[in-house]
Order: sequence, then C-alpha cells, then structure tokens
Amino acid sequence: MKITDIKTFLVDATPEGGWGGGGRNWLFVKVETDEGLVGWGEASGWPKVIETAVQDLKTILIGLDPTRIELIWQKMMLGMMGHGMTGVVGAGAMTGIEVALWDILGKKLNAPVVDLLGGMCRERVRVYAHASEPEHAQKLVSEGYTALKAGGLRHPIRTIKRLRDALSPDIDLCIDVHGPPWLTSPEAIRIGNELEEFDLMFYEDPIPPENMDALKKVSDALSIPVAAGERSSTIYGCRELVEREIVDVLQPDMGRVGGISQMKKISAQAEAHHIMMAPHDGSNGPLCEAAAVHVMASIPNFIILEHRANDVPWRYEMCTELPVINGFIDVPRRPGLGVEINEAVLRRHPGVSNVAVITPSNLERMYVEPRAHRRALFARD
Repeated sequence: MKITDIKTFLVDATPEGGWGGGGRNWLFVKVETDEGLVGWGEASGWPKVIETAVQDLKTILIGLDPTRIELIWQKMMLGMMGHGMTGVVGAGAMTGIEVALWDILGKKLNAPVVDLLGGMCRERVRVYAHASEPEHAQKLVSEGYTALKAGGLRHPIRTIKRLRDALSPDIDLCIDVHGPPWLTSPEAIRIGNELEEFDLMFYEDPIPPENMDALKKVSDALSIPVAAGERSSTIYGCRELVEREIVDVLQPDMGRVGGISQMKKISAQAEAHHIMMAPHDGSNGPLCEAAAVHVMASIPNFIILEHRANDVPWRYEMCTELPVINGFIDVPRRPGLGVEINEAVLRRHPGVSNVAVITPSNLERMYVEPRAHRRALFARD
C-alpha cells in the first residue's frame, strides 16, 4: 500500500458568540492510498499556517507505505529540521498526518487504534467540562459531568470558592490561570496555598512555562498538584517537565503533540516519574478528541481529558459522535479511530480569515493599576 495524496480541509469552527474576539478554524488532514483506504487526522495550534506545512511535507511522503508510521514520523521530523524541531507548526503538521496513518493502519487490520497501542487499560475515559460561574457549573453537573475546570486569570480564589460552595464535594474541580506573564512565582505560590483548602484536582499553568526553574520553584512550594504542558510538543519538548519532575499532571495537546506515537511515548516518560496524564484539548475538534481517547485508554497513568461541552451545532453532522455519558466517553471499538468524517459538511464550512489572537482583556489595566490588579488575584468575595 502507498500514499497517493494528502488533502487538507480548513474548517470554520467558530462557536456561537465568537472565539476570543474573532473566529476559530479546525484543520483536518485526509491521507489517501492506492488501495482505497483513507485515514483522517487533525492538527491544531495555528491551523492556517499548519495547512501550508502539511502541504510541504506531502511532497516527501507520496509513494511511501502508510503503515510504516515510525519511519514516516522520523522522515517528517528531518523534513521540518530547517523550521525548528519542536514548534507548534511543525509538530502540528506531523500530528495531522500521523494520526491519519494510525487511522489507516487500524482500518487495514480491522482493529481500533487502542488495540494497536497495547489494548485497553480502561473501557471509558473520564472528561471534564468548563465552568467559572456556579449556575453554569450546576447545569453541567445536571448533565452528568463529575469534574469541572474554571478559568481563573483574574479572580482564581474567588472563582473556585464560589464553585465549591455551590457544588457537591464529590465534584472534582481544577483551575487554569493560563500562565500570565505578569504573575510572579511568589504570587503563584500564595494563590496555590490559598487554593489548598478546596481540594483541587490540579492547579494549571500557575506561571508562564518558558522558565522551567521558576515553574519548579512554584511546584516545589505547593502541596496541591501542579499541571502544565499544553504548549509543549514531542518527547523533546516535554522531557524537562518530566525528568525534573516539575509537574504532577502533564497536559500535552493532542492537536500539536506530534501524533499518537508521541503522546504514547510521553505518557511512558511520565509514568516512569509517577506523573499523571490529563491532555489539553482546548480548541480541538472531534478527531483530536478521538485520538486522545484511544491513547489515554491504553495507558496506566491517565487521570482525565479536557472536553469542550459546547461546540458548533453541526459537529455531529460532520463527524460520528463520541457521546459523553455521566462524565465519560466510551472508547470506540470500530476500526481505526472509530469515527467517520462527512466531507460534504466540511466543505459547507470553509475556514475563516479573521482568526482571533487571544490577548488578556485586562492586560492594559494590569500595567496601569498593578496593585489593584494583584489585590484582585487574592479576593475571596
């Protein structure tokens, strides 16, 4: 079997109400073969730019056997060498193609991807949804979710306190402060200490990930689990977080980690250091989620997977549904990824050009009124 073509589909996935002041795209990758089997993958991070990278990689992949996944990954890695080895564009492009190759291999062998990864450690994967307001949180709990994550860029302690007061203690909570560039290590430590009473599943990105020493300083000072890793790609990008045991929970993103094999390898790295896996899935579509479900079902050190509870209304016209039932997704048992794509729906939603560049809305206020901003970080009421 040989690869005959690699096609890309840039899709407008802007949710109702917009996405951070603009639009959002998904990028789907279709790998075709001379035997008629096709595989689908997805790449996230910077879809419009990644689409160009996929088309560049295509030129060195046509004619190769798609089942030789590791060899092809290494070939792509060398092909991207001149553009940076672990950046989001290169790793994202490799991810979209590599996930599609696993889909082809599973279809060829009539087996779900999870079986090719060593089989299931669990038959269903726990997921969490997002809520920062008590009313929304209670609605999600009524729908069956047992874990929620809040965004706490401005009022992390107040946000979690209100959620904990409104919900059963059986509901797991975590918070993402998004690694803002103005948050110092002492402030991140103080926030973590004040969050301890709320029994969090994890405290995500307490400071920017660019300085590993500073992040380790925060992690070492806290008794609550610290999570990070969504901005890291491949085993090389995640290596320091794991080997130095900087985090308790590792969060590589399935859309830009480098592919299914890389996610599996990173999970093994983390397992050797007793670090749990909770992949990021913040802006990904259904194929990334399906791929993450297969990998997380196959590893022992999985804790939870991020899930977007509200998305585009045509999502399940485009892709076979992976329903969330009582806070869990059942592992697909059909061959490959176990989901099918409707190309006609993809074509009805072409990608948008006004993609949002996410910037904190309170950035200017922070620099004009730094003391007031910092007082807000520690507000409880």
